[in-house]
Amino acid sequence: MTMLTVLLAAGFFAVGLFLTMRGGDQFVDAAARLAEASGIPRFIVGATLVSLCTTAPELTVSMLATLRGSVDLAVGNAVGSVLCNTGLILGISALLAPAVFHACEAKRKGGLLIAVTVLLAAFSVDGVLETGEALGLLAALFAFLAMNLQSAAQERSQAGRRRFVPGEGGRTLVRFLLGGAAVILGAKLMVDHGVVLARLLGVPESVIGLTLVALGTSLPELMTALAAIRKGEGALSAGNIVGANLIDLALVLPACVAVGGGWLPVGMETFVRDLPVAVALLALALLPAMVGGRLWRIQGAALLALYGAYVYRLTGG
Repeated sequence: MTMLTVLLAAGFFAVGLFLTMRGGDQFVDAAARLAEASGIPRFIVGATLVSLCTTAPELTVSMLATLRGSVDLAVGNAVGSVLCNTGLILGISALLAPAVFHACEAKRKGGLLIAVTVLLAAFSVDGVLETGEALGLLAALFAFLAMNLQSAAQERSQAGRRRFVPGEGGRTLVRFLLGGAAVILGAKLMVDHGVVLARLLGVPESVIGLTLVALGTSLPELMTALAAIRKGEGALSAGNIVGANLIDLALVLPACVAVGGGWLPVGMETFVRDLPVAVALLALALLPAMVGGRLWRIQGAALLALYGAYVYRLTGG
């Protein structure tokens, strides 16, 4: 019976992963097309609308996990998504299609992302994230969105617009809504059966959140990165990762605080193990870009190596 339960839970978890991947892919494509019709530059599109869309799985999974009392899974998913986005996805993007962008954009937004991660670590010292601290993280998110809206207003170019043909707008909106529904359903399956697997197999929920669930909810970012690599648009992928990481830390966790009654427990392992690795990965990825205005292939290799070592250590080798 236990083996059958494990197999059923694994099967439903896989269905959730598939729905999240396919739904997220449609969600992202439709959102990018909606933004393209407005003529907003690609980096700004990646850092705002696409990021908001691709982080929908993380937001849904973590909020549902919090409501079910699985706070380790909720926090592990949010922090683990930042680790996966930076170490794995940005690592692959930098290795295969190094991005070139304005150094000032990297300085302002990359610097803000690193600062938010350090701030979260400071808030986690006492093992709990409270309402006032969550509001501080939200303020950083609003500052990030304001920066992007300002940049979009300054750089918006009619030459870059490709308006909808008749009927395309409605079809795009339907894809957007159906993709979002698939993401929500897939996320629910992943939470429900991820917790079952964790308990049956004796794996801590925080580890499940940091690895399998984090990878599953980061699949939209991965699909976006792979599409960007194929099309030679590394700036879109880089912007998406920066925006998605900020949303994971400054929206997903505060949302969990809200649904958790005004506080969210943060395990000591998150403070002493996961957040320091997140800061190291972000520094490795963003500090050179803040100086030179681009990513290098050597950075991609280093990010993949550091993330691989982290996962190896996390899973006990």
